[in-house]
This record gives sequence, structure tokens and C-alpha cells, in this order.
Amino acid sequence: MRENTRCVHLPGEERTAEGFAAAVASLEGAAAPEDVAGQAFASGQAALTVAMLTFLRGGTHVVAPAPAAGLLANVLARFGVSADFVDMSDLERVRQAVKPTTKILYAETLSDQVADIRSLYRIARQAGALLVIDSTLATPIVCRPLEHGADLVVHSTSALLGGHDGCSGGVITGRPDLVSRLRQVCADLGAGLPAGEAAELRRGLRTLPLRVRRMCSTAMVFAAAVAKHPGVLRVGYPGLTDHPGHLMARRLFDSGPEGTRFGTCVSLTPRGDPYSLVKALTLVSQGPICGPYSTAEVRDGRVRFSVGLEDAEDLITDVTRALEYIGVT
Repeated sequence: MRENTRCVHLPGEERTAEGFAAAVASLEGAAAPEDVAGQAFASGQAALTVAMLTFLRGGTHVVAPAPAAGLLANVLARFGVSADFVDMSDLERVRQAVKPTTKILYAETLSDQVADIRSLYRIARQAGALLVIDSTLATPIVCRPLEHGADLVVHSTSALLGGHDGCSGGVITGRPDLVSRLRQVCADLGAGLPAGEAAELRRGLRTLPLRVRRMCSTAMVFAAAVAKHPGVLRVGYPGLTDHPGHLMARRLFDSGPEGTRFGTCVSLTPRGDPYSLVKALTLVSQGPICGPYSTAEVRDGRVRFSVGLEDAEDLITDVTRALEYIGVT
């Protein structure tokens, strides 16, 4: 899919939560089939929580991936909301998990897999449910789920939208009638984004296209290089042709002069201990996704790298040295 150039033009310069949400809505809705509105929140978790509280009640059901288990199983389950946690890339399992009481299908545009948003849309519509997509790791510069059938798109802004490692926030975009319902619950819970954070996040949007394009290009070079290292068992990155989501990414994700943008996250499984590998890194810091700097964390025996603005060769050298340090060559 070719890049929609409207993604680099943002309305106004309002340094408020409303202005920030409107700017993100403009990005996400660049080619959406209907009007798009936005609502800003104090954090990404606040955004997701408000979405669930707005459209769920006791006796309803959600189909979601395992990362959403904390909110659904530990909190909303106490209020009678049930959930099935499945691999959202396995469409047959998603269909089997849907019940007459299902009100939300929740998935991530890009995590370890690439969501088939169009097929999930058809499943949600058949069930009379909303399709809520977390697109934090994609951003509108890679993919805009509203164009493919999503009802609501959720972002944690701390990682890529803000981009300067300076503040936290969240935002939801989607149909105005749905967003207006979110807005009321957000106000009732006091979950809105403070003006100071909004101004900082709005500033980060100015550089979003440049940053994400660079990060995606670097991630592609990095993934291809470390995949050849004998100390690495496997690499997970949708830009690699052997990734199960490669063709789906080519259908859904934007492309520019540099080619298709496959995101900024690369996972690798080393032959040695993944925790030792992370500790041996010197350029890449340990921790979750955060701003313009490359970070790494261990998940299920894999090291997941969130590629930042560093030079690709520097990242490759850092990982190569770390593998040698832990005795994997």
C-alpha cells in the first residue's frame, strides 16, 4: 500500500489534549471511509481501560490476546466480564472463541504477528461486536487500521507518537459516535491527558514520519544482519520473507521510496541465555519501548529489540559483541 501523503499534514497547533487527539485522528483517518474523532488519555492503559468500561458490562465477553489478560482477568472479571485469550493471528481460533455475548474483539496491529485486520473486521461484524485495534507499535506511518475496518484504534503515546522519552499518554481514534461515548467515561473517571503532557506529545507528532521511517529502515537492516549470525537461532521480523506475517504486512502496511515499512520491533532467539545477552549489551538499554533510543527486553526466551534512531551498524556491532561475550559465536 502506498503512503498516503496526508499523514505529514496536521491540523492546527493547539497545545491541548483536544488538539493532540485531533492531530492523531487526522493521521489515523487520512483515508478512512468516514469522519474520525479522537480522545486523549493519561496513559495507554487508561485509554484501553476506558474503552473496555464504555462498551462492556456484566455478562459480556471479549476475545483478546494474552497481553490484555491483566486488565480483563484481574479487573473486569470481577464485574462479570468474561474473556477468551487467543492468538489473534489464528482466525479459526478467533471464530471459535466468539460467543453470542461477545462485544469486543481486541487485537494488535503489530506485535510478534501481523493482524489480519480485514478478516477480524468480518468476524466482528458477523458477531455484532466492535473491533478495537492497538496500533502502538505500528503508528499511522506504518498502518491505519480504520482504513481496514477497525472501529477504534488505541495508542500508548509514550513509545513512538511522543518520541522524545519525555511523557506518557494514550489516545483513541475512531467513529465520532463511539469516541463521544468514550469521552464521557473518561471525564467521569478523571482519566484525561494533562495539558502539559499534551503539548509535549503534540510536539512529538511533528517528527513522527521522519522518526518512524528511519526506525523501520534501521530495523530491516538490523533484522537481516542478525538473522545470519550463527549464535542466533531465529529472528522474528515481518520484513523477513520467512516471517508468517510477511505477506499480510505487504498488503496492509504503507510503503515509500525505502520500501514497505515493517515496524520497529525485532525479536531474536539466541543460542545462549537471553538474559545474559541483554545484560551484555552496551549501546542498547534494557527496558520497554521508550522514545528514540533502542531498548531490549526478554519475552518467552526471546530478546525483543525496539529499534530507535541509532545507526544500524552500531546496533549490529553491539549485538555481535554481546553474543561473543556470552560465548555464542
